[in-house]
Amino acid sequence: MTSRIRHVTIDSSDAYGLAGFWSRVLDLPVHEDDRPGDEEVLIEGAGLLFVTVPDAKTVKNRVHVDLQPQDRTRDEEVERLLGLGATLVDDRRRADGTGWAVLADPEGNEFCVERSAAERGD
Repeated sequence: MTSRIRHVTIDSSDAYGLAGFWSRVLDLPVHEDDRPGDEEVLIEGAGLLFVTVPDAKTVKNRVHVDLQPQDRTRDEEVERLLGLGATLVDDRRRADGTGWAVLADPEGNEFCVERSAAERGD
């Protein structure tokens, strides 16, 4: 018998607040039973579980999410995410259109935005 990943768990200072940001990023709802103040909050359909912990983020993430826009370009998605409260950490986009952008969510967890499938020619 093998194992499967049930959730990817992300430590946070406010599980519900951070899950709300990622819910808007992914356009997926938080679990219907989850409420503000809950110590664990799940994003439906994404397998992302946010857990409130007492310690703050102090170093670079060892695991991060790579996003690929489905209905817009990479650059349009970066602008949308900045509008939701993300911050640009490292701009790895190149003049020839390749590359990616490294952003951070409101609690400093880093993630990348890659080119869309259309931009990649997939």
